[in-house]
Amino acid sequence: MDFSIAERLSSLPAYPFAEIARAKARAIQEGRDIIDLGIGDPDLPTYENIIGAMELAARAPENHRYPSYTGMVEFRTAVAGWYRRRFGVDLDPDREVLTLIGSKEGIAHLPLAFVDPGRTVLVPDPGYPVYRIGTLFAGGRPHTMPLLERSDFLPDLDAIPPDVAREADIMFLNYPNNPTSAVADLSFFNSAVAFAREHRIILCHDAAYTEIAFDGFRPPSLLQAEGAMEVGVEFHSLSKTYNMTGWRVGFCVGNAKVIRGLGMIKTNVDSGVFGAIQRAGIEALEGDQSGVESSIDVYRDRRDVLVRGLTEAGLRVHPCRATFYLWTEVPDSFTSASFVKHLLERADVAAVPGTAFGEFGEGYIRFALTAGSERIREAAERIRTSGI
Repeated sequence: MDFSIAERLSSLPAYPFAEIARAKARAIQEGRDIIDLGIGDPDLPTYENIIGAMELAARAPENHRYPSYTGMVEFRTAVAGWYRRRFGVDLDPDREVLTLIGSKEGIAHLPLAFVDPGRTVLVPDPGYPVYRIGTLFAGGRPHTMPLLERSDFLPDLDAIPPDVAREADIMFLNYPNNPTSAVADLSFFNSAVAFAREHRIILCHDAAYTEIAFDGFRPPSLLQAEGAMEVGVEFHSLSKTYNMTGWRVGFCVGNAKVIRGLGMIKTNVDSGVFGAIQRAGIEALEGDQSGVESSIDVYRDRRDVLVRGLTEAGLRVHPCRATFYLWTEVPDSFTSASFVKHLLERADVAAVPGTAFGEFGEGYIRFALTAGSERIREAAERIRTSGI
């Protein structure tokens, strides 16, 4: 029987990472040795202290029942404590912290709580596709904020037309940035908060990569900006910091009204995070952090190997002070898509085209530092000899 797909789905672009995964799968089925520097999924294992906490909590009968919709109070208290230690920001665990099934889920659901059909959401481009997709699901209209090299891949807030700002309900930001690896300082966040306060916009900051930073740099939180709690929320995930991508646990913190609105959506569409995973999350936030420090050392070494190798291959790589991504310009004779195809077919190396993150990603590709240093060195050599 033939069924019609809802208009909200038929109007969506194909999720780019699913398409990339299919192309890699075909190459692997052909028996080729693919070095995968595409999807940002850490190859490092979850830390032993977190696994141990999960094993213990999984045997506790109370964790086998429905969890709290907003997250167990102990987890939310651990989040508030982590924010106080890391950023000097005080949060009320009951009103200003919400547990998520990974930050992607919360980001996708936020527009359902605050965007009526036809209203505007300010979306960075290039940017994580879920900002735009969540907006479309809510019936909103994404308005592109270009992230350009000449502006250090920060949005030009002065370039947003006044009539667009008046119609906007949410602005999405993401620093350290995926895919460009650009960073923002507190001065930029102060400007963004001032803009949001002037136009009564919810400022939504995706901060998934604040803990993966190099060379002494410590990325700030949006909530450190003056007045940020009046307009802002910040999304965090344990996925990248603690190598827990498959565990699906994160949190949203900040403005109590926004937290409450997002919580109302979640109450009606999910039943919370498995209690044992939240217990493991508490251990991640409050326990030994030496594993995080070791992971950063690994990513820094991989970054240096790949930057050196790509530079020797004649490619221009943008500086990477945070995240585990390298934003790399494509040679003049290629587009983003054709260069990724070239690398997969001629070098057996998988990367992501910049256009997977929006039209302003044209001219770039993204590499993820999610393979060992020797494999990364080999990938760079394959690229150098691939005929570019």
